[in-house]
Order: sequence, then structure tokens, then C-alpha cells
Amino acid sequence: MASRAGKIGAITAACGVGLLIIGSLGFLLPHANLVSLTPADFFALRFTVLQAALSAAVSCLLAIPLARALFAARFWGRAALVRLISAPFILPSLAAVMGLLAVFGRGGVLNDALVAVGAPQISIFGLGGVVLAHVFLNLPLATRILLLGWADIPTERFRLAQSLSFGRWAMFMHLEWPVLRALLPSAFAVIFLVCLTSFSVALILGGGPRATTIELGIYQSLRFEFDLSRAANLALMQTALCLIATFVMAAVWQPSGFGTGLDRKVLLRGDWSDGVIIALATLFFALPLAAIAARGMAGLMDLPNGFWMAAGRSIFIAVTSAFLAVWAALMLAMARSRGAGIWADFAAMLPLGTSSLALGVGAFLALRPVMPPQNAALILAVFFNAAMALPFVYRLLLPTCREIQSSYARLMASLGMSGWAVLRVVFLPRLAPILGFSMGLSAAMAMGDFGVIALLGAADQPTLPILAARLMSAYQMQAAASVTLWLILLAFALFWLFDHLGGRDAGA
Repeated sequence: MASRAGKIGAITAACGVGLLIIGSLGFLLPHANLVSLTPADFFALRFTVLQAALSAAVSCLLAIPLARALFAARFWGRAALVRLISAPFILPSLAAVMGLLAVFGRGGVLNDALVAVGAPQISIFGLGGVVLAHVFLNLPLATRILLLGWADIPTERFRLAQSLSFGRWAMFMHLEWPVLRALLPSAFAVIFLVCLTSFSVALILGGGPRATTIELGIYQSLRFEFDLSRAANLALMQTALCLIATFVMAAVWQPSGFGTGLDRKVLLRGDWSDGVIIALATLFFALPLAAIAARGMAGLMDLPNGFWMAAGRSIFIAVTSAFLAVWAALMLAMARSRGAGIWADFAAMLPLGTSSLALGVGAFLALRPVMPPQNAALILAVFFNAAMALPFVYRLLLPTCREIQSSYARLMASLGMSGWAVLRVVFLPRLAPILGFSMGLSAAMAMGDFGVIALLGAADQPTLPILAARLMSAYQMQAAASVTLWLILLAFALFWLFDHLGGRDAGA
């Protein structure tokens, strides 16, 4: 039986999430008028689904050869390379867009090379650019999911296949394809859901009547047209899409079906094509990051006015929302592992059914009669970012919490341990690495938040992403690159700091 304090903490977290999500969405209903949806709204719906589906499909298809190549290859620096390839997943989306513009944009490296050889230039704007940016951001996630799947194949299966002289195609069909068949649908669904709620990518690379997502329509309706009914309509449409994607993601998840092995290491045979694949992937990920660094380093210390205040706001949002997300996830995961009902799962997964921009519209409508919504923009950004990170942190913590409870329940009962003692002595030391990683991941993701502040924020209180976007719109590209580089450095610094502290506390 869970302690009284643990129950109170879990119930508080669940009620807080429910009030934030359901309460914000509830304020949309009186302003919505779904009968008034226009053809432009339905076109935004089609474009949103199309770009998310294409982005998820391309990310998953490219992840298959890349994950296999990384699993098969063994070379010095492999661990560092895997971290480099994983870096874009925690990269602020605005920074990723700026890096891609520096490579593929009108004045980018690729177009300069095309002009030099007399070839026509390419355009990164529109559907192709949105998909490119989403692949850049989400291919690392798909690769890591599949890489873990390959690592879960018992090594005895590989040894048996090698003893039977399986070729590469036979090895793939009999050992690797069953894993992919189980993991690809869930990987696709996760990335599809992430791309549904992507805002800054569509804002910079999309736009116009032919490349407008629902979230971009919400932003335009509220910030420029002040059409509250249309904003509410689009926010409810976005929520419906997210709910459908969440249910599909839950339905398609399944285990790979392989049994356990003896955990002996065996090398999967690779060939020269693995090196080519890894080299191309490294180039794809490294060039935009190098372009941002090259452009930003020139003016790294020549910062625009208001930079440090903007940095302070971003760090405040990142750290505070990360603490809230990890605390709520820990309370719910501990409660679930100690016998709480399915309500804990429901509360933790509830934020997946909507987007921060849809919640922002609801908060705007709720606060408008009481106070200027921009006065609460920073606090709302903290809560909304914590809510968006909660499902991922909860899924990271829950398996280990269950294992700890299963292993130590009798010992804790025999010693009469409860409350704070259970948390401090039993759970926290064993959860420290996951807690550190979760804090770092949540803080890095919140550091690059653009949507809520862009929707509700006051003009005189920008965060770093908002400041960089303003400099870009004013064609101050050098200053924008410097601010973006600082944004990347601070995001990665927070991730490293929390991840390092968690590992240190665990004795790593």
C-alpha cells in the first residue's frame, strides 16, 4: 500500500494535469463553431496530416539502414558518433531550421555550389522543406528506437544464423525484419504525433495558403486576425488529430517476440555499404550544426540588446518545467508501481491528446476576461512545457519503478519504511540516472519552446527563440545566428548538467 504522502503527491499531480489540460480545452467549446469551418481550414488539416505522415515515413525508412549500419559497425569513436546523430532530437527546432537554411537555403552552401556549376537552385520552403526539417529532427529518434530493437535480438540467434551461413538478406528477413515489423508502426506513430504539433518549422519553412498547418492557422488567427472562433475551431481540430494519433500509437505497440538470451556479444557482419550510410548520415547531421557554429561564432560575444534577460527567461522556463515534469512523473510512476489504478496512466498520457498551442488558445480565452494573458505567459509556458514532457518522462520512469517495487517491497515492509524514507533510501538512488536524463531532456526541449511564448508572450519579454526569430525577420542574420548558437549551447549545457548529476549520484 502506498504511503499517504505518496498518494497525496500522485493525486495532486493527476489533478493538476487534468485541470491544466481539460480546463484549458474546456474554454474552447463556448467559442467554437465547427459549422463555420472554411475550405482553408480543411486544407490546413490535409497539409498537417500529409506533412506529418511523409515526415514519419521518410524518417522510419531512412532509420532502417542507418540503425543496422550503426549496430553492425565497430570503430573508434562510434559512441561519440551515435551521440552526434542523436543530438538533433534535443536540438531546439528553431536552431535546426536555421542550420538547414544555412545549408539548403537560398544563400546556403548547397545552392552556392549549384550556382557555381551552372545548375538551378533549389527551394527549401514549402512541403519539401517542412519534411526535410522534420526528418532532420526525428530521424535520430527513429534510429535509436530501431537500434534498441536490434540490440534486443538474442545473440544466440545471430550465432545460429552465422553457423547456417546465412547471407545478409537471409539474416535480415529471418532475424531483423520481425523486430522492424514490431517497432516500425510505433516509431511511425510517435514521430507522426510529434510532427502534428510542430510549430516553428511550419512557421519558418511553411506558410502561405499551400503550406499552412493547423498550428500555424491557430497562430495567425489569434495573433494577426484576432478571430477567436476560428482559433478555437482549429485548436479543437488539432486536439482531435492528436487524440486519434495517440490511440493509434497505443494500439500498434507490440513487443518484438524474441525471447531472452545469454547476453553474450556477437558482431553482426557489415560491409562497405555500412560505412557509406554512416558517412552520409554524419554529413547530413553535422553540416547544419557546423553551419550554425560557423555563422554564430563570428558574433558570439557581440550580443543584441536584451539577450541576457531573454536567456534568463528561457533558462527559468526550462529548469522549472523540467522539475515539474519529473516530479509529476515520479509521483505517478511510484503510485502506479505500488498498486494505483489506471488513472495514473491516464493522467500521465493525457497531454499526448493535445498540443501546447491548442492549450495556449484555451488559456488565452480563460484569462482574457480577468487579466492580460501576456502577463501570465512565462508561467503558462512552464506548465505547458512540463505537461508536454510528462508522458515521455513517465514512460522512462515506470519500468524501473515497477522493478524496484517488486524487488524491495517485502524488505521495505519488514523495516517499516514509508513516506520520505522510501523515496530517499530506496527509489531515488536507483532512479538517479533516469531522473538526471529525464531532467536534461525536459529542460533541453523546453529551452527551445517557441509556440506558447509566440502565441501569448509580451513583446517586451522575449525568450531566446523569440529573440532569434525577430532578428531573422529583421534580416539580421549574423545576430540571429549568434543568438541561436547560444540557445544550442545553453540547451546542451542543461542536458549535460542534469544527465551528469544523475549519473554521478548513481555512482556512474
